[in-house]
Amino acid sequence: MLLPQKKRWESMAKGLVLGALFTSFLLLLYSYAVPPLHTGLASTRTPEGTAPCSPALSEPEAPTPANSSAGGCQPRRDIVFMKTHKTASSTLLNILFRFGQKHGLKFAFPNGRNDFDYPAFFARSLVQDYRPGACFNIICNHMRFHYDEVRGLVPPNATFITVLRDPARLFESSFHYFGSVVPFTWKLSGHDKLAEFLQDPDRYYDPHGYNAHYLRNLLFFDLGYDSDLDPGSPQVQEHILEVERRFHLVLLQEYFDESLVLLKDLLCWELEDVLYFKLNARRASAVPRLSGELYRRATAWNVLDARLYHHFNASFWRKVEAFGRERMAREVASLRRANERMRRICIDGGHAVDATAIQDSAMQPWQPLGTKSILGYNLKKSIGRRHAQLCRRMLTPEIQYLMDLGVNLWVTKLWKLIRDFLQW
Repeated sequence: MLLPQKKRWESMAKGLVLGALFTSFLLLLYSYAVPPLHTGLASTRTPEGTAPCSPALSEPEAPTPANSSAGGCQPRRDIVFMKTHKTASSTLLNILFRFGQKHGLKFAFPNGRNDFDYPAFFARSLVQDYRPGACFNIICNHMRFHYDEVRGLVPPNATFITVLRDPARLFESSFHYFGSVVPFTWKLSGHDKLAEFLQDPDRYYDPHGYNAHYLRNLLFFDLGYDSDLDPGSPQVQEHILEVERRFHLVLLQEYFDESLVLLKDLLCWELEDVLYFKLNARRASAVPRLSGELYRRATAWNVLDARLYHHFNASFWRKVEAFGRERMAREVASLRRANERMRRICIDGGHAVDATAIQDSAMQPWQPLGTKSILGYNLKKSIGRRHAQLCRRMLTPEIQYLMDLGVNLWVTKLWKLIRDFLQW
């Protein structure tokens, strides 16, 4: 009787040792895949003496008016898209991928993964196959913005754009998407962890905690600023005005079609260039709406983002007024009709489906850890030659599109293999 018992204990001991070794390997891999947060800029700067593509400017050059109705503008092909989190930025990314691919433009892509070592600050040296003095047409992957480093990769007349979202809605989306990888949320035990957190956020929030940036003033953080800055500091308004000087257009997620019309006009693009399907969206059951009180609490908790959003919401509508309300209404209607036409041509069933119902792995979007809440699409089996390529490109998720464009994603692919094996 003692021998089987001894073997059982030996087997358990071996299992514990192997488990500990495997866990250590995963932690090492994850620590590489998600680098530590750098509060300063010094460690991420490209070494002095590295020649930039264009000289550093205090402000970007203002683009000349691009009014397609005048017939005299040229499409703009040098674009920096500061891709913020949870703002419909994946949809806009697809638009830029398609435009760049169509015109044979040169992208500045990350190396090994689908972002530029976020949440570390961006540096030119993070670009795949970067060489001193290299010039690129489009930069559009997730990064923590560092203006001087980005500026050195694109021509002086490059157009800078970004997109914002109502901070309370963004916080709710970020909490549910990233919450599982923010350790201080593990202390939340209730059924509605978001509501529990917002009742007393200071009780749980640790500004130095791992991945804490996802759960407070994420827009401010992505744009390269201190997300825990005192709201009373004059630096808050200085940073907002700096964003206004640096970016030619700040889009709003809530008015995405109007934003695309302004973008199309700014860049002198065609309607086909800004067609889209909504990508990386969550299924309705995974999108709890914040109540009035929780909405107010979420806004107060993200007060820096709220001030940023308020400023650019006002400037957005001034741009709409300058564009012309009636003209805007006509162009939005044209965009929606064209999108609806493409929906009927491209999408099997005419709508997005749960991840489990996606038939082609090339159409399977990246899912948050521990859940499959992100919707995707099935491509129609019979599409005419005229639209087949456009349909596939419009529906291709970010990771697969990056691979199609030749990006080295070995870290991302290895992480996916581990997640699939462990069924995370």
